[in-house]
Amino acid sequence: MPAINSQNANTETPQRPLLQVQNLRKYFSTKRALPAFGESPPVRAVDGISFDVQKGETLGVVGESGCGKSTMARLLIRLIDPDEGTVILDGKTIGGPGGLPIREMRSRVQMVFQDSYASLNPRLPIEESIAFGPISAGVPHDEANERAIAILAKVGLEPRLFVHRYPHELSGGQRQRVNIARALALDPRLLILDEAVSALDKSVEAQVLNLLSDLRKQLDLTYIFISHDLNVVRYISDKVMVMYLGEIVEIGDVEQVYEDPRHPYTKALLMAQPTMDPNRRTKEAPITGDPPNPIRPPSGCRFHTRCPFAEPVCAEKVPPLIRDGEGTRRVACHLWQEKSGHSKAGSDMAKELSYAG
Repeated sequence: MPAINSQNANTETPQRPLLQVQNLRKYFSTKRALPAFGESPPVRAVDGISFDVQKGETLGVVGESGCGKSTMARLLIRLIDPDEGTVILDGKTIGGPGGLPIREMRSRVQMVFQDSYASLNPRLPIEESIAFGPISAGVPHDEANERAIAILAKVGLEPRLFVHRYPHELSGGQRQRVNIARALALDPRLLILDEAVSALDKSVEAQVLNLLSDLRKQLDLTYIFISHDLNVVRYISDKVMVMYLGEIVEIGDVEQVYEDPRHPYTKALLMAQPTMDPNRRTKEAPITGDPPNPIRPPSGCRFHTRCPFAEPVCAEKVPPLIRDGEGTRRVACHLWQEKSGHSKAGSDMAKELSYAG
């Protein structure tokens, strides 16, 4: 049986993140029906985000629809090209002169999408779908087929029963296992999972999440896990990154952020979770209104139009994403920055406000 993860040797120093993202930006142009009215401003899908992912950890990414999560994922794997910014993998800049070639990057970074059926070629049997990537990378056909069989077993599908089946003959959970196997066939180091379990029944979702946890340990993988489900993110993630309107508003260790959210938007998301505890029922909406138009985002803090603690400074100055305290958490909010100009700035008062009501 061929080795499944021969590239996963620890080649970087412990201090260097596996993935470094610096000032990543993507604007989508919009065109007016009548050119006489002038050029319309672009959609600011991802607007200058920076973060690191350490080897072996899982970074959960949460936020409302339209906040830029999926666009960010596609930028990382270069399904779309960024307008600005740098992505560094294993200490090598992706793309550009002297950088890591895109083709080589995609042998180290793979992606699993939400729609398990649309991700597979309906005309290819499962074995060929999984073997297609290694064959395209130059692996001999026989070896690629052996690898496909070995990986099918690793994702919990009996090869003897599934290698000759087609996507329409599988359930949603089985198809997503095949998509995970197909991503692993190229022996990646980083797996990006974009709503990979959101279309599954809860019982099947739990099985796939447990599978992902086991595979991370067995194959020494690193995950970026994008989801709307905050409970799922808490279960599988080591760190969580909260996005709002193309920007990062808070990032830190998952338990730290969930137990003590600092940004008002993070707190609103957590309060909006359904609960079976009658003593924790939400009687009022934790957040009101729709997200602003990403074509014309608000000035200053982009959340100030929906924030209960907003003051004039919030509309005037963009709060930087800075470290909060001695931990790894960073937050972009004037409440948590001394001398920011907010009347309630300072950790003690901010904490009191953060848990008011």
